[in-house]
Amino acid sequence: MKKKLSLFLLITIIAIFMAACGSNSSSEEKSNASTEPKETEELTIKHFLGETKVKKNPEKVVVFDFGTLDTLDALGVEVAALPRGGTVPSYLEKYNTDKYENVGSLKEPDFEKINELQPDLIIISARQVDLYEEFQEIAPTIYLGVDTTRYMESFKENATTIGQIFDKEAEVEAKLAEIDESIAALNEKATGMDENALVTLVEDGSVSAYGPASRFGMIHDVFGVKAVDEKIEVSTHGQSVSFEYIVEKDPNYLFVVDRGAVVTTGEGGSSAKQVLENDLIKGTKAYKENHIVYLDPNYWYLSGGGLVSVSEMVKEIEAGLE
Repeated sequence: MKKKLSLFLLITIIAIFMAACGSNSSSEEKSNASTEPKETEELTIKHFLGETKVKKNPEKVVVFDFGTLDTLDALGVEVAALPRGGTVPSYLEKYNTDKYENVGSLKEPDFEKINELQPDLIIISARQVDLYEEFQEIAPTIYLGVDTTRYMESFKENATTIGQIFDKEAEVEAKLAEIDESIAALNEKATGMDENALVTLVEDGSVSAYGPASRFGMIHDVFGVKAVDEKIEVSTHGQSVSFEYIVEKDPNYLFVVDRGAVVTTGEGGSSAKQVLENDLIKGTKAYKENHIVYLDPNYWYLSGGGLVSVSEMVKEIEAGLE
């Protein structure tokens, strides 16, 4: 009997020992697995200038497009550097501090500084398009400028790309849905009106007009506001027009982007209000009906194509039509 009991105890002890060894081995394997560096996921991003392999959730990001900076800020994504050698949109003023490296200006990047930073990703747009190869030599570079001939499609593609890179797909989708809803309401309102409009940019006493499919053509193409002139030359810089032209077209609404308010031109720039509201313009329907609407150039000129700027553009036009 004693022999049987001893044998039973011996078997039990051996079983417990083996189980403990197996458990420790499993724990060690898990511990080793958790300490092993995970392979960084890489995405292939298709953009206007080609295809670029980009690490998911890159840490050091250099941004040369304020519309993209606007979107990254709205999504809570940090950046390492931006061009502070010019005008940073006032609502993004927090980036105009030494917390963020200054990598030159929009048209004159500081390649030496960018190279020192060794970024994981560089994002550029139209003003840097000719320098794409130089950027690519330093770090993966993608182009996220807005194509104004297909503004909303291009804007959404860029926002979606940013969402994919930074694991913010759900947030981007939700914000785009909100913008779509606000645009639908504005479009219904605008298309139901008989009044037409002329979109202008004013700088240093000169006036340029923009029509459908142009830089500011989304007012007509997307928001649904009727254009007073469908034949305005499509150009980045707009069609140069005279005050007599505005009087001749006599729009119900005159939308104005004051470039001089955000870009230094001479001493203190020029005031679009002083330039436009002269004796000739005072004879137009837009002036008489108090329908000259001054749009915020921070959104319209400096940082178009951002989640915040596009949302604010919708609000400005809707408010202007009231």
